[in-house]
Amino acid sequence: MFGPRKSLDSVTKHAEGHALAKTLSWPHLIALGVGAIVGTGIYTLTGVGAERAGPAVILAFAIAGAVCACAALAYAELATMIPAAGSAYTFSYAALGEKVAWVVGWSLVLEYSLACSTVAVGWSGYLVGWLQAAGVHLPPELLAGPHAGGIINLPAVIVALSVMGMLVAGTRESATLNIVLVIIKLVALGVFVAFALPAFDGHNLEPFMPYGFGSTEVGGEKRGVMAAAAIVFFAFYGFDAVATSAEEAKRPGRDLTIGIVGSMLVCTIIYMLVAVAAVGALPFQQLANSAEPLALVLRSLGQPVAGHLIALAAVVALPSVILVMMYGQSRIFFVMARDGLLPRSLAKVSPRTGAPTRITLITGVVIAAVAGFFRLDEIAELANAGTLLAFIAVGACLMVLRKRAPDAPRLFRCPAPYVVGTLAILGCLYLLFSLPSATILRFIVWNLIGLAVYFAYGWRHSEVKRQALPA
Repeated sequence: MFGPRKSLDSVTKHAEGHALAKTLSWPHLIALGVGAIVGTGIYTLTGVGAERAGPAVILAFAIAGAVCACAALAYAELATMIPAAGSAYTFSYAALGEKVAWVVGWSLVLEYSLACSTVAVGWSGYLVGWLQAAGVHLPPELLAGPHAGGIINLPAVIVALSVMGMLVAGTRESATLNIVLVIIKLVALGVFVAFALPAFDGHNLEPFMPYGFGSTEVGGEKRGVMAAAAIVFFAFYGFDAVATSAEEAKRPGRDLTIGIVGSMLVCTIIYMLVAVAAVGALPFQQLANSAEPLALVLRSLGQPVAGHLIALAAVVALPSVILVMMYGQSRIFFVMARDGLLPRSLAKVSPRTGAPTRITLITGVVIAAVAGFFRLDEIAELANAGTLLAFIAVGACLMVLRKRAPDAPRLFRCPAPYVVGTLAILGCLYLLFSLPSATILRFIVWNLIGLAVYFAYGWRHSEVKRQALPA
């Protein structure tokens, strides 16, 4: 019903010229995870979350983090068990079948591509704010897409294409640069907490849940803690990009566990501190929908220099998120092409860098185009839908493979796998249906288009089907 499955033995065997080079160690993987997770979500979506939930955006971060923690445990077991590129797509191919794997892979296109575009738009907002504070004003037509009366968000396009160039240069080089950018981001967030937390005012948390806990329609918009959780969820994912790098890890059994679980722990602590400091220092009405909420808090506290430096750190370091997400997207496309579900000519790796140059170029151009013409909130919500479906699939894969292959080597074993898998599925389903109805409709349309592509091309060119045919 769900199509052929890959055997666990065949997942890690690849033809010459179609295997990725093993160049990454655990510091690279933790930096990939933190680099992807700490980004636009905390730097820019804090304001969007406050607008939807009020001060209870703090609780929204906690709920989204708990759901992601369950998914992260599932990812850690599966990535060490199946150390191949493709993350949720590859796991689904082995556990659930080709059709499910295609839908998951097609949804991951939304996660990674639109996440890149969202961060590029968020980066553009910080750049413009920083330049204006310095007295530099750029033409407004080049700072927003047609939805906001402009022509194109040119800074967002430029940063996306620049990151694409870095990835083409090589995986190890990009990952090493990412470590530097991650350190800059963490220092900047530490500075923010140090300045904002002393200004904490309990009155700013009243009323704590002005729109209630559930996701309800208020004034034509989704409001409530769960509505905010469904959007700030974007702030947590990124650890799955570590699973995507499994094939390029030098010691996948140890390094992937450290990278996935370690990056989630670090980021959860950081997010809770930043959310408490931001909402406690400034009324949520002022934070709502600000393009640069953290810098806004510091300027409102009479710390313009610190606000200027926070914005500068975002300008310098947010491209690390684009780098990791674009890296993940190119690997998903690469594996789908290697499996024959997309043209196999796209699955060539560069003999010089061991990276898929051709697919990276295509990915970069598409991401730049989306960033140049679409709105931040709509992009983020649609990206979240793709991620939530992938996380649901990974929770299911965890439980299916515990039943189907109980004796397969597992270098990391998820505790209480059936409880964790079920919680991941139910939590992600709740968050998925907490998204706006228009977003869910767009997501369904996107996957119907994907299924049309699969039956028109992938179904007939599947490498697994070809190998199964008699000689």
